[in-house]
Amino acid sequence: MSDTRYSYGIHQNLTAADLFTFVALDETRKQLGLDDLAAAAGVLLGQADVPVAGKFADATKGTSVASLAARRLLPFKLRVRLPMITKVGLKGVRIAFTRNLGAFVGRSIPFVGEVFLARDAFLIIRNTVVTYNRLAQPADRVPL
Repeated sequence: MSDTRYSYGIHQNLTAADLFTFVALDETRKQLGLDDLAAAAGVLLGQADVPVAGKFADATKGTSVASLAARRLLPFKLRVRLPMITKVGLKGVRIAFTRNLGAFVGRSIPFVGEVFLARDAFLIIRNTVVTYNRLAQPADRVPL
């Protein structure tokens, strides 16, 4: 890294690391919006933290608010069995099948939220590096 000093917005006399930090904060601010709140809500509402009785011993303990609501709003039985991811952990991914549309939707909500949050994290990182490299001297640039 060079001893070059930078300016970014109202910030003056920044080192290359400081510039990268302020660019990252600015790109995060730009990216986060209403869809991120929905994605975070989907992840949180999809957590299996509502206790339920009558499950098999090897079943995932509890159910989620999203699953309860989806089962109530979409009580349709399908002809085909749809795959649901029921658990992700160190032992791998557990998949179950259901004919209940509400159960499928309820189990899918947290994973859709996680995909949106992962997309946002990727875009923040990519936009940060691109913007930083546009502002920084060649010696301070981050390789892509």
